[in-house]
Amino acid sequence: MVEIKTDASLDAMRAAGRIVAQALSAVRESAAVGVTLRELDITARAVLSEAGAGSPFLGYRPDWAPVPFPAVICASVNDTIVHGIPDDYALRDGDLVSIDCGASSGGWVGDSAISFTVGRARPADTRLVDTAFEALDAGIAAAVVGNRVGDIAHAIGRVCRTAGYGIPDGFGGHGVGRTMHEDPGVPNEGRPGRGVPLRHGMVIAIEPMLIAGGTDDHYTARDGWSIRTTDGSRAAHAEHTVAITDEGPRILTLL
Repeated sequence: MVEIKTDASLDAMRAAGRIVAQALSAVRESAAVGVTLRELDITARAVLSEAGAGSPFLGYRPDWAPVPFPAVICASVNDTIVHGIPDDYALRDGDLVSIDCGASSGGWVGDSAISFTVGRARPADTRLVDTAFEALDAGIAAAVVGNRVGDIAHAIGRVCRTAGYGIPDGFGGHGVGRTMHEDPGVPNEGRPGRGVPLRHGMVIAIEPMLIAGGTDDHYTARDGWSIRTTDGSRAAHAEHTVAITDEGPRILTLL
């Protein structure tokens, strides 16, 4: 069931979203050649702790997961699409990194993701990341009262497919509120005019995921969490938590 939030609740969710944005900003600033993914997780933990916030990622264990998630960020490098576990991997020049982070504050959750290159960027990676954020912007632009979830999905998918990128099936956005994953699901590809109607007070995470190789194929790594491209090509991920309002989309996970 889709929960409709009050305007006061949206303001409270904005506070949680701002903490997420601060954590992602700190991680992006800390990311450099030689820095480990575990160190990036420590950076995010410090931001959450200073803000008095919890992590909806830490200890999260859906039915398919073999173990609870052990970190407060997902750190996905190069051919890892999403759900990468921060470990002792030291970043290298040219690595493409996607960081997903959430925060729990005041009983509400914020969820957002960024992708960026460490050191010298390959032109192909720059285009991939730029397209991920273009797709995110297109999805947000479609997140208006009177549209449906399918309109968001169609807007995202059109940007990704036009650019020649793959879209991993089975992964996409979701409702956000008291918990990290709520109804409705928000696919990254779909038909316009279909799905749940968008109403004032709905809050969703919109999160395009792109595969550079153009295929949609992916697999789960041995850690049981990391989702990787089958062809070994690179991937990018971008996400914001967005409130549907009568005044237009309200992005809750900005600084």
